Amino acid sequence: MRIAIAGATGTVGASVVRVARARGHDVVSLSRAEGVDLLDAAAVVRALDGADAVIDASGIQTTSGRASRAFFGASTSNLLTAGEAAGVGHLVSLSIVNVDRAPSGYYAGKALQESLVTRGPLPYTILPATQFHEFAAQIYDRGRIGPVHAVPIMRTRPIAAVEVAERLVELAESDARGRVRDLAGPREERLIDLVRSFASATARRGPIVSVPLPGAMGAAMRSGALLPAPGAQLGTLTFAEWLHDRGDG
Repeated sequence: MRIAIAGATGTVGASVVRVARARGHDVVSLSRAEGVDLLDAAAVVRALDGADAVIDASGIQTTSGRASRAFFGASTSNLLTAGEAAGVGHLVSLSIVNVDRAPSGYYAGKALQESLVTRGPLPYTILPATQFHEFAAQIYDRGRIGPVHAVPIMRTRPIAAVEVAERLVELAESDARGRVRDLAGPREERLIDLVRSFASATARRGPIVSVPLPGAMGAAMRSGALLPAPGAQLGTLTFAEWLHDRGDG
């Protein structure tokens, strides 16, 4: 089948491309790096011509709720409109576990995305997943304040991006199922431990300290409200195994 992949060069999207091609699918990559800007409605229409399904693994690097909502509002609307015009039979959208419990910052855009998909014209499947193993490296870089690296206090259950990609492709190969059960990693972790392990394995220097984020988002991160629901589908690759496999452990 012909599968269009939004965010095809991102952390999960690149893995989705590899998995889909390995399974024999005709892949269309939707990313600015490959000439398709999701915010360009005409470009999205051209890219979806002949597509049977769309996997949306797109994202934006921001902590601004306004920027996140602007991106996901426009990109999701473009995918839905173009998908309907092209006769796409299935939209598979990657979301975040319990995004509705703290719809601020980046999560604000993802919550809007879910709303648009569920009210949109295409048959859909939404896959809520926890943070990826790569999240530790991102937090290390983003939290730098001079020589110190600040890490939000958070309970998390990180999962390998490739396991998310495999699930997304499996869902695209089947009929639309609405919102499916959460996908999470094999064990609960503290974010500070993940960041320190990453820094140690990659010879990064500087103090790493835990900080409580303010507001509803910070409270949700600390309390475990962003952990998966009972009965979630669990991946198998732990964070320690992921570090080792990528040559950092």
